[in-house]
Amino acid sequence: MDLARLWSRLNPLTSPFALLDILIVAVLLYWLFGVIRGTRAVQLLRGMGVVLVAAFVVGTVANGRLTTLSWLLSNIINPTLIVGVPVLFQPELRRALESLGRSSNLISRPFGGANRSELLETITVICRASAQLSQQGVGALIVIERATQLQEYADRGVILDSRISSPLLLNIFYPNSPLHDMAVIVRGTRILAANVVMPLSEDVIGPRRYGTRHRAAKGISEQTDAISVVVSEETGAISLVNDGRMASYLNESRLRSMLAGLLRVPLDEEKKS
Repeated sequence: MDLARLWSRLNPLTSPFALLDILIVAVLLYWLFGVIRGTRAVQLLRGMGVVLVAAFVVGTVANGRLTTLSWLLSNIINPTLIVGVPVLFQPELRRALESLGRSSNLISRPFGGANRSELLETITVICRASAQLSQQGVGALIVIERATQLQEYADRGVILDSRISSPLLLNIFYPNSPLHDMAVIVRGTRILAANVVMPLSEDVIGPRRYGTRHRAAKGISEQTDAISVVVSEETGAISLVNDGRMASYLNESRLRSMLAGLLRVPLDEEKKS
């Protein structure tokens, strides 16, 4: 009877609002799955799903005969979900709210109003410096700020606010230099700060175990919309991390094209300039 009543309310043939209701819910679920895709939330949801299904099956089979178990399920699981969901999914909820906040700035110019030629210059400098660091076997982590400002992280490091250039990046990451550890934050055409501590990703599931530098690159991209370029000190491999996803073993040309695509800068302007 309940299923029939639910179907009658959701049947798109009975009311156009039912179809609108289904479409809105489908869009929200698609957006939510896109936010949590590739994160630990997938495994957490599976675990919670197993618990809920088991509780439903036990409650249905018992049919009120297991009084103590039914009381536990009704009085413990529901409050636990109310409290546990915000705690377990705090990073994902933060990313979801930040993505909603960024939606109001879709038409605004990123990087503090930097024009495309300046952004193209920044991309070229980062790619050239990354290639040289890779050849020398020097580790590096360059974090490119986008809509979400990274000032709270920059304040923990050394503020530079200097015009970006390949020699400056090479000097910063040169071994045993005062600022070679941690990360560099790039804002527009300027190096905002160096020696910045980034949050480490807790997602260590996978065939490859990453070091601290790669986990930091992945961590900041999971919590913000920043793009991370990391050079491995052990292998010299260049990797790009965006939205928690990593593309490794890139050359200078491939890195330039990926950065241009993510920053929405046509590479044709390089030929014009």
